[in-house]
Amino acid sequence: MFITFEGIEGCGKTTQINLMGSFLDTKGLPYIITREPGGTEIGEEIRKILLSSKNKDMSLTTELFLYIASRAQHIKEVIKPALANKKIVLCDRFSDATIAYQVYARGFDLKLVKKLNQLATYGLTPDITILFDCPVDVGLTRAMGRIRSETNQAKEDRFEREDRNFHEKVREGYLKVAKKKNERIIVIGGTKDRDIIHQEICNTVFPKIIAER
Repeated sequence: MFITFEGIEGCGKTTQINLMGSFLDTKGLPYIITREPGGTEIGEEIRKILLSSKNKDMSLTTELFLYIASRAQHIKEVIKPALANKKIVLCDRFSDATIAYQVYARGFDLKLVKKLNQLATYGLTPDITILFDCPVDVGLTRAMGRIRSETNQAKEDRFEREDRNFHEKVREGYLKVAKKKNERIIVIGGTKDRDIIHQEICNTVFPKIIAER
Protein backbone atom coordinates (compact mmCIF):
# COMPACT_ATOMS: atom_id res chain seq x y z
CA MET A 1 0.00 0.00 0.00
CA PHE A 2 1.20 3.47 -0.93
CA ILE A 3 0.34 6.16 1.65
CA THR A 4 1.36 9.79 1.27
CA PHE A 5 1.41 12.59 3.85
CA GLU A 6 0.80 16.13 2.61
CA GLY A 7 0.38 19.67 3.90
CA ILE A 8 1.86 23.14 4.15
CA GLU A 9 5.13 23.93 5.91
CA GLY A 10 4.94 23.08 9.61
CA CYS A 11 1.67 21.13 9.41
CA GLY A 12 3.09 18.18 11.38
CA LYS A 13 3.22 15.58 8.61
CA THR A 14 6.83 14.52 9.27
CA THR A 15 6.08 13.89 12.94
CA GLN A 16 3.02 11.86 12.02
CA ILE A 17 4.75 9.79 9.37
CA ASN A 18 7.35 8.73 11.94
CA LEU A 19 4.64 7.89 14.48
CA MET A 20 2.90 5.80 11.83
CA GLY A 21 6.13 3.94 11.18
CA SER A 22 6.48 3.15 14.89
CA PHE A 23 2.87 1.92 14.92
CA LEU A 24 3.52 -0.41 11.98
CA ASP A 25 6.56 -1.75 13.83
CA THR A 26 4.30 -2.83 16.70
CA LYS A 27 2.13 -4.71 14.20
CA GLY A 28 5.10 -6.42 12.56
CA LEU A 29 4.26 -5.00 9.15
CA PRO A 30 7.02 -4.27 6.59
CA TYR A 31 7.26 -0.65 5.55
CA ILE A 32 9.58 2.11 4.42
CA ILE A 33 9.54 5.84 5.15
CA THR A 34 10.71 8.06 2.34
CA ARG A 35 10.32 11.67 1.23
CA GLU A 36 10.10 14.11 -1.65
CA PRO A 37 12.09 15.78 -2.86
CA GLY A 38 14.69 13.18 -1.97
CA GLY A 39 14.42 9.50 -1.14
CA THR A 40 17.38 8.52 -3.31
CA GLU A 41 20.99 9.66 -3.55
CA ILE A 42 20.18 11.66 -6.66
CA GLY A 43 16.97 12.96 -5.15
CA GLU A 44 18.69 14.15 -1.99
CA GLU A 45 21.15 16.17 -4.08
CA ILE A 46 18.21 17.71 -5.93
CA ARG A 47 16.57 18.43 -2.56
CA LYS A 48 19.59 20.47 -1.45
CA ILE A 49 19.28 22.61 -4.55
CA LEU A 50 15.51 23.06 -4.28
CA LEU A 51 15.27 23.92 -0.60
CA SER A 52 18.36 26.04 -0.05
CA SER A 53 17.60 29.75 0.29
CA LYS A 54 20.91 30.41 -1.47
CA ASN A 55 19.04 29.55 -4.66
CA LYS A 56 16.46 32.33 -4.32
CA ASP A 57 16.91 33.29 -8.00
CA MET A 58 15.95 29.84 -9.28
CA SER A 59 13.68 29.92 -12.31
CA LEU A 60 10.21 28.60 -11.52
CA THR A 61 10.49 26.31 -14.53
CA THR A 62 13.75 24.93 -13.18
CA GLU A 63 12.04 24.35 -9.83
CA LEU A 64 9.20 22.43 -11.47
CA PHE A 65 11.48 20.18 -13.51
CA LEU A 66 13.74 19.45 -10.55
CA TYR A 67 10.75 18.19 -8.57
CA ILE A 68 9.68 16.01 -11.48
CA ALA A 69 13.23 14.67 -11.92
CA SER A 70 13.51 13.78 -8.25
CA ARG A 71 10.14 11.99 -8.43
CA ALA A 72 11.06 9.95 -11.49
CA GLN A 73 14.20 8.66 -9.78
CA HIS A 74 12.29 8.03 -6.56
CA ILE A 75 9.65 5.94 -8.31
CA LYS A 76 12.22 3.85 -10.19
CA GLU A 77 14.67 3.31 -7.36
CA VAL A 78 12.57 3.21 -4.19
CA ILE A 79 8.79 3.28 -4.42
CA LYS A 80 8.06 0.72 -7.15
CA PRO A 81 10.57 -1.85 -5.79
CA ALA A 82 9.16 -1.49 -2.26
CA LEU A 83 5.58 -1.96 -3.45
CA ALA A 84 6.66 -4.97 -5.54
CA ASN A 85 8.08 -6.47 -2.32
CA LYS A 86 4.71 -5.96 -0.56
CA LYS A 87 6.02 -3.21 1.70
CA ILE A 88 3.87 -0.33 2.91
CA VAL A 89 5.32 2.90 1.54
CA LEU A 90 4.94 5.98 3.75
CA CYS A 91 5.96 9.00 1.70
CA ASP A 92 6.43 12.55 3.00
CA ARG A 93 4.90 14.48 0.06
CA PHE A 94 4.32 13.29 -3.50
CA SER A 95 2.55 14.50 -6.64
CA ASP A 96 -0.24 16.37 -4.83
CA ALA A 97 2.43 18.71 -3.48
CA THR A 98 3.44 19.63 -7.03
CA ILE A 99 -0.16 20.52 -7.84
CA ALA A 100 -0.51 22.63 -4.68
CA TYR A 101 2.84 24.41 -4.93
CA GLN A 102 3.58 24.63 -8.64
CA VAL A 103 0.02 24.97 -10.02
CA TYR A 104 -1.99 26.81 -7.38
CA ALA A 105 0.85 28.85 -5.85
CA ARG A 106 3.28 29.28 -8.76
CA GLY A 107 0.70 29.47 -11.54
CA PHE A 108 1.71 26.63 -13.85
CA ASP A 109 -0.91 25.05 -16.10
CA LEU A 110 -2.69 22.17 -14.36
CA LYS A 111 -2.81 19.98 -17.47
CA LEU A 112 0.92 20.44 -18.05
CA VAL A 113 1.84 19.49 -14.47
CA LYS A 114 -0.48 16.49 -14.56
CA LYS A 115 1.25 15.28 -17.73
CA LEU A 116 4.67 15.72 -16.15
CA ASN A 117 3.55 13.86 -13.03
CA GLN A 118 2.15 11.07 -15.21
CA LEU A 119 5.49 10.80 -16.98
CA ALA A 120 7.50 10.73 -13.76
CA THR A 121 5.25 8.28 -11.89
CA TYR A 122 4.33 5.92 -14.75
CA GLY A 123 0.75 6.53 -13.66
CA LEU A 124 1.27 5.45 -10.05
CA THR A 125 -0.97 7.23 -7.55
CA PRO A 126 -1.21 6.83 -3.76
CA ASP A 127 -3.80 4.49 -2.28
CA ILE A 128 -4.38 6.89 0.61
CA THR A 129 -3.28 10.48 1.18
CA ILE A 130 -3.40 12.14 4.59
CA LEU A 131 -3.63 15.93 4.25
CA PHE A 132 -2.84 17.88 7.40
CA ASP A 133 -4.60 21.22 7.28
CA CYS A 134 -3.69 24.08 9.58
CA PRO A 135 -3.66 27.89 9.41
CA VAL A 136 -0.65 29.36 7.65
CA ASP A 137 0.44 31.35 10.71
CA VAL A 138 0.53 28.18 12.82
CA GLY A 139 2.46 26.21 10.23
CA LEU A 140 5.03 28.92 9.55
CA THR A 141 5.64 29.54 13.24
CA ARG A 142 6.35 25.85 13.73
CA ALA A 143 8.50 25.62 10.61
CA MET A 144 10.62 28.65 11.45
CA GLY A 145 11.09 27.38 14.99
CA ARG A 146 12.40 24.11 13.60
CA ILE A 147 14.75 25.92 11.22
CA ARG A 148 16.15 28.12 13.99
CA SER A 149 16.93 25.00 16.00
CA GLU A 150 18.90 23.40 13.16
CA THR A 151 22.67 23.56 13.53
CA ASN A 152 23.62 22.52 10.01
CA GLN A 153 24.79 25.18 7.59
CA ALA A 154 22.55 24.15 4.70
CA LYS A 155 19.16 25.15 6.08
CA GLU A 156 16.15 24.02 4.04
CA ASP A 157 14.23 27.29 4.22
CA ARG A 158 13.72 28.57 0.68
CA PHE A 159 9.96 27.97 0.78
CA GLU A 160 9.52 29.20 4.36
CA ARG A 161 10.92 32.53 3.17
CA GLU A 162 8.11 32.97 0.64
CA ASP A 163 5.50 35.58 1.54
CA ARG A 164 2.29 34.76 3.37
CA ASN A 165 0.18 35.00 0.21
CA PHE A 166 2.21 32.19 -1.36
CA HIS A 167 1.55 29.89 1.60
CA GLU A 168 -2.16 30.75 1.61
CA LYS A 169 -2.32 29.74 -2.05
CA VAL A 170 -0.59 26.44 -1.24
CA ARG A 171 -3.09 25.71 1.51
CA GLU A 172 -6.04 26.61 -0.72
CA GLY A 173 -4.55 24.46 -3.48
CA TYR A 174 -4.29 21.44 -1.23
CA LEU A 175 -7.90 21.82 -0.12
CA LYS A 176 -9.06 22.10 -3.74
CA VAL A 177 -7.17 18.92 -4.63
CA ALA A 178 -8.68 17.16 -1.59
CA LYS A 179 -12.20 18.17 -2.63
CA LYS A 180 -11.66 16.74 -6.11
CA LYS A 181 -10.02 13.54 -4.84
CA ASN A 182 -12.04 12.94 -1.69
CA GLU A 183 -12.14 9.19 -2.31
CA ARG A 184 -8.38 9.09 -1.71
CA ILE A 185 -7.50 12.16 0.37
CA ILE A 186 -8.36 12.32 4.07
CA VAL A 187 -8.18 15.82 5.57
CA ILE A 188 -7.12 15.97 9.22
CA GLY A 189 -6.89 19.11 11.35
CA GLY A 190 -3.23 19.75 12.04
CA THR A 191 -3.69 21.87 15.17
CA LYS A 192 -4.98 19.06 17.40
CA ASP A 193 -2.82 17.24 19.94
CA ARG A 194 -0.13 15.10 18.31
CA ASP A 195 -1.32 11.84 19.89
CA ILE A 196 -4.96 12.51 19.01
CA ILE A 197 -3.99 13.06 15.38
CA HIS A 198 -1.92 9.86 15.39
CA GLN A 199 -4.82 7.84 16.79
CA GLU A 200 -7.17 9.32 14.20
CA ILE A 201 -4.79 8.29 11.42
CA CYS A 202 -4.39 4.77 12.80
CA ASN A 203 -8.15 4.33 13.15
CA THR A 204 -8.66 5.43 9.56
CA VAL A 205 -5.70 3.85 7.81
CA PHE A 206 -5.00 0.58 9.62
CA PRO A 207 -8.28 -1.14 8.62
CA LYS A 208 -7.51 -0.29 4.98
CA ILE A 209 -4.01 -1.74 5.30
CA ILE A 210 -5.38 -4.98 6.77
CA ALA A 211 -8.08 -5.20 4.10
CA GLU A 212 -5.51 -4.85 1.34
CA ARG A 213 -3.21 -7.53 2.78
